[in-house]
Amino acid sequence: MKISVKLQFIKKISGLTQENLAKKLEVSFVTLNSWINNKSIPHKKKQGKIDELYKRYTGESIISDSEIAVKKNMLLRKNKSNKNLVKTIANREDIFNEFVLQLTYNSNSIEGSTLTENDTEAILFRNESIKNRSLIEHLEAKNHQAAMKYLFKQVQAKMKISEELILKLHSVLMNGIRDDAGMYRKHGVRIVGANVPTANYIKVPELMKNLVSGINGKNNDLLNHITKIHSRFEQIHPFSDGNGRIGRLIMLIMLLGNNFAPAIIKQENKNLYYRYLRKSQIHKYYSLLEDFICDAVFEGYKIIEE
Repeated sequence: MKISVKLQFIKKISGLTQENLAKKLEVSFVTLNSWINNKSIPHKKKQGKIDELYKRYTGESIISDSEIAVKKNMLLRKNKSNKNLVKTIANREDIFNEFVLQLTYNSNSIEGSTLTENDTEAILFRNESIKNRSLIEHLEAKNHQAAMKYLFKQVQAKMKISEELILKLHSVLMNGIRDDAGMYRKHGVRIVGANVPTANYIKVPELMKNLVSGINGKNNDLLNHITKIHSRFEQIHPFSDGNGRIGRLIMLIMLLGNNFAPAIIKQENKNLYYRYLRKSQIHKYYSLLEDFICDAVFEGYKIIEE
């Protein structure tokens, strides 16, 4: 993160005036203004003080661009060493089933499912019924498995991501659960527990059209691109329900379609995931979410490599 962006971010979340922030950093208003406007760079001691302020107000350490670059270079090497990852997964039923299990269990758990990993495995692969678990939870597991199988066929056929594909995934995911499965919402919604404004439902079709155009547009940094698309999709919140799961399935298509392993976002990391997602949506600060997604892709490679 550039010093200028970091300072603007501190100023925004702290509520400090520029004059008060300059006092905290023990510099003049003019010097701080020069840093904020990217006309000069503070020396290392002051950079350390800026990082301390950032951590104080956010409770989080700074993730530097260089740290993320190291992770992305490692992932690019894995990308190049596996010439056809989709074929590798397709030819190994054990690997494919493990991805289905991990993605289904974790994605549904993030959204509140009480099924354990063992429960999910029994439902997916042995068609068992779990006592004291709702019919909806059983359907959510089986539907997510069906959506993944459909998604995987589209990736194998090298189909581009389209609105039709996203709506189809939603119809499969919400089959038997919601009457509006496969349709954009026609009412306002709020993201529970988050102070993030979602799109006006009237604008959803236009926003989704623009999002899909962005997904398929040229980019020079795929992992950064996926991070920003995921953030945008979740803030649009185009469906009445299932937005988190569909957003992660879109991420899966983008990764597999570009020969990267699926991102396994563990349910135990739910709070961090939501925190970084909100930060990207409210403050347009994507580094923490991008770093988090990189780690999730490494989790995907563990399944292939083990």
